[in-house]
Amino acid sequence: MGTQEPTGSVCAEPHIVLPADFRYLGQDDVIRLTDDGHIRVLFRANSPHNSILVTEQCNHYCLMCSQPPKSGDDSWLLREIKQLLPMIPRTTKQLGFTGGEPTLFGEDFLDILRLAKAYLPHTSLHVLSNGRRFADSAFAKSYAGIAHPDLMVGIPVYSDDPARHDYVVQASGAFDETIRGILNLKRLEQKVEIRVVLHRQTIERLPKLAEYIARNLLFVDQVALMGLEITGFTRANLQSLWIDPGDYRDVLSETVGILEAYGMRCAVYNHPLCLVNQDVEHAYVKSISDWKNEYAPECKPCARQQECGGFFSSGIKHAYSQQLRPFLTSTTTVL
Repeated sequence: MGTQEPTGSVCAEPHIVLPADFRYLGQDDVIRLTDDGHIRVLFRANSPHNSILVTEQCNHYCLMCSQPPKSGDDSWLLREIKQLLPMIPRTTKQLGFTGGEPTLFGEDFLDILRLAKAYLPHTSLHVLSNGRRFADSAFAKSYAGIAHPDLMVGIPVYSDDPARHDYVVQASGAFDETIRGILNLKRLEQKVEIRVVLHRQTIERLPKLAEYIARNLLFVDQVALMGLEITGFTRANLQSLWIDPGDYRDVLSETVGILEAYGMRCAVYNHPLCLVNQDVEHAYVKSISDWKNEYAPECKPCARQQECGGFFSSGIKHAYSQQLRPFLTSTTTVL
């Protein structure tokens, strides 16, 4: 069963009194009140991490999926998004669209992007997609035809080995369609970010993947190397996925070095700062969304906590590195 459509309406009426649990809400935030008394926060104006869920349906079943797919009809989310977009402040710097797989809605999803362009012409848009739908040249052209000045799609590639990629996403033939999708998008001069989630199934061939990307997909706009979020399917598959980030820090450095040697832009997301080597710090991004970001007790004395992305809340609860080395100053760490 998919997410069920709630009754009620999207609103930001100033006279509505909310429970104390929602004291974090502020001016220009958008919520939905349902007839059964539930409150859903759809947009937070003071957060840089706003992502809109387009669907929970997906044609992948990734081993580490943080949003396990559902098969029910949730097209009501598109109607909700159409109500939401006009309420979002035009000064919003960036906005994400995620799933599930948003492109499963085809032109209906592209209509959402067109609407976002109309209401938020100066907002940077980022779409998370597995890229397979863009293997359809007609769909890729329709997407490019939106002509948004600042629109990027983030597409995962988990291995240079097609069989390994298909295993990670649990979908036969996915690698081929994903690569063709990326090629179509770049042929149409669209912005593409390749995303690689780092875990036991992807680390072994990570430098080889970097070589593959550099030799075959040199024209993509960015490669993001991302730490594992321990929620959703990851918890069920933790034994086959978990690897301490401290154990692959040198592999991460090697991978960043390969990509940058080819002149590619690289970013490292979702890692504690003390678990990356100094030669990676220039590519480090404090990226975990504020609403699911925590720090471990070991981090308390760290002098660089403000620079550090910390952990996903789920990581603190279920598994995190035993190799944390808090910074005593801005340049040294505890040994």
